[in-house]
Amino acid sequence: MGITADLVIHGGLLVTADAVIAASVAVKDGIVRAVGAAETMPPTRESLDASGMHILPGAIDVHVHFRDPGYPHKEDWQSGTAAAAFGGVTTVFDMPNTIPPTGTAEALAAKHRIASAKAHVDFGLYGLLGDDTIEHVPALVGGGIIGFKLYMGNTFGKIPTPSTGAMLEAFEVVAPTGKRISLHAETNSIMERRESRMRAAGRTDPLAHLAARPAVVAIEAVSRAAAIAEWTGARIHILHISSAEELRPLRDAKARGVDITGETCPQYLFLSTDDYDRLTGIIRVNPPVREPRNQEPLWAALADNTIDLVATDHAPHAIDEKTRNDIWTVDCGFPGVESQMPLMLTEVNAGRASICDYVRWSAVNPAKVWGLYPRKGAIAPGSDVDIAIIDLGRKWVLDDAKLQSRSRITPWNGRKVVGQPVHTLVRGRFVMRDRALIAETRGWGRSIHSIQAMPEPKPRNIDQSMSRILQSPSARSPVNETA
Repeated sequence: MGITADLVIHGGLLVTADAVIAASVAVKDGIVRAVGAAETMPPTRESLDASGMHILPGAIDVHVHFRDPGYPHKEDWQSGTAAAAFGGVTTVFDMPNTIPPTGTAEALAAKHRIASAKAHVDFGLYGLLGDDTIEHVPALVGGGIIGFKLYMGNTFGKIPTPSTGAMLEAFEVVAPTGKRISLHAETNSIMERRESRMRAAGRTDPLAHLAARPAVVAIEAVSRAAAIAEWTGARIHILHISSAEELRPLRDAKARGVDITGETCPQYLFLSTDDYDRLTGIIRVNPPVREPRNQEPLWAALADNTIDLVATDHAPHAIDEKTRNDIWTVDCGFPGVESQMPLMLTEVNAGRASICDYVRWSAVNPAKVWGLYPRKGAIAPGSDVDIAIIDLGRKWVLDDAKLQSRSRITPWNGRKVVGQPVHTLVRGRFVMRDRALIAETRGWGRSIHSIQAMPEPKPRNIDQSMSRILQSPSARSPVNETA
């Protein structure tokens, strides 16, 4: 006897990384049960008419800061995931620079409890990788993380930057776990020195922040991280790529076979130094928004797969924290999880990219890079029903005052966009419907670490790792484990 579906979505255009097809989607128990012609769908308890709309895999934002625990006035898991739902985002990966940082099993367990109680969408949690957390790597993996975050440069929260020696040891320890390490790839010593000298010289203008962080900080950091990943066999991901110059070491590492991936963010694709006078402290973010010449190379790098995906670095702060006169006292970052999809769809409408390209950058590639595909990032039988149903032609204006985020100050306020998420489903349940939050879905989101399936790890040079050189020669295994 055939199944009765919980929901069938009729009349829409289903988008994959390769095609746009007219198809219906049948949902049962949160799983896609069938995709095809309307007449082939099973009987259903509920139908949704998606005529005139596109059906996309929900976006997977691998880079958000939901500030919970520690900074609830900036954001918490409820408000942040509500914003995600309004942005067509069905899975988020939260960074570890909270209070306390997510660097121990205890801190991780506490964050799991908070997120599980409040989240409207699914989530992954990063474990902090630093000089003083290397010993906690096994417990963090066991406690349920999506990957690790290592800060090569300073940012909000002032997480200590590990030395290169500690970074090598950290990569050695993580490599056998198969987990990917996301890197804030800016060289801290350069930035600290330049900022200190400019402060002493009295520079407090917005462009001073950019001057403290020239593109060479990223060139050096990406190159160094790639070399250490190549030596250890660790998997790495370069966060928030902002400059044309850092694309070269990224391409070179990929050509050498390093397991390295990268992301960029809307702020680097759409904003430039031309916007500093208008936005002042609002634009301050790490890495900084750079000169206009960087934008086209970043778009080209997305098109040729040098950059794998789009994320947001959603980093909310209170209004007073973004509007101080001294740029060094302005908190870095701004919300983005709610605006990423309409900003990118506007470019799809303008012909810069296809909607299939967008699905590849926002859903398919994130799922593949993080071992979640095709459970996430796809609309196919067996996939989770994580779906954003969008009106691709809807014209509207981004408005900070209407954000779901607690932080209602962004560089996007008043920007005209084309394309809007109308409904968002997470594991078959509407969390946003007709542009209204379904309040009862608070706590519906769950951690996705248990469905992650990364490829078999390939650690290298194990015999020269810190753990081996601390042993006496007689205690070492005679088996050659350098491959």
